[in-house]
Amino acid sequence: MIAGSGTAVNVATVLAGSSVGVLAGNRLPTRTRDLVTDALGLVTLLIAALSAAAVNDAAFAAKVGPHAPILIVLGSLVIGGIVGSLLRLEHRLEGLGGRIQRRLSGGADSAERARFIEGFVTASLVFCTGPLTILGSLSDGLGHGADQLYLKATLDGFAAVAFAASFGWGVTASALTVLVVQGAITALGAALGDVLPDAELASITAAGGLMLVGVALRLLRMREMAVADLLPGLVVAPVLVEIVAAFR
Repeated sequence: MIAGSGTAVNVATVLAGSSVGVLAGNRLPTRTRDLVTDALGLVTLLIAALSAAAVNDAAFAAKVGPHAPILIVLGSLVIGGIVGSLLRLEHRLEGLGGRIQRRLSGGADSAERARFIEGFVTASLVFCTGPLTILGSLSDGLGHGADQLYLKATLDGFAAVAFAASFGWGVTASALTVLVVQGAITALGAALGDVLPDAELASITAAGGLMLVGVALRLLRMREMAVADLLPGLVVAPVLVEIVAAFR
């Protein structure tokens, strides 16, 4: 199996799903598109809850103690959020979406531009912050197979249909984010080998699950959280695990 094949399939399903969604979305009333987005938000919330449950992982608790996992996840989100806010990651991601939109659609009105950016940012976060993004890409890079990414590609393809029905062509641009993020993690896995023990992987999964809660809240129009600013927490989480384990 060629390393990177999982990401290639994932990009293809996002492009195909979003194209179908745009064609279907143009024939659906606004009320129906909103309902589709609500359904996707609820499913994202379910996936987030299942991922965040990794805070109870046995290997995680064994390495840092039974009471430390929640504090580590909290610390990763707080520290990661501070770093991401200072780096203005959410603003930069929105800016990237705006630049792509201008290149593709020229002088679209402000409402259409906002819709494009929202679709790009939301889809990018959903497709790239879940545990399958990291675990699947690492597995692919380590030569353990791309089965997890094939599963993710299937889920993302259906999700892209729902997203694009509501947000339009901005979802298509998220395929670029999938390519860059998953491609980079796959390359990292191929270069470094199996360097993340179960406890560190569980911390990343739990932190990513809580970030997906933020994405779900955005989809359900409950709160516009700057989820992209929290992404550095995925790097902070395993570092905190090592620090706590060293002083335990």
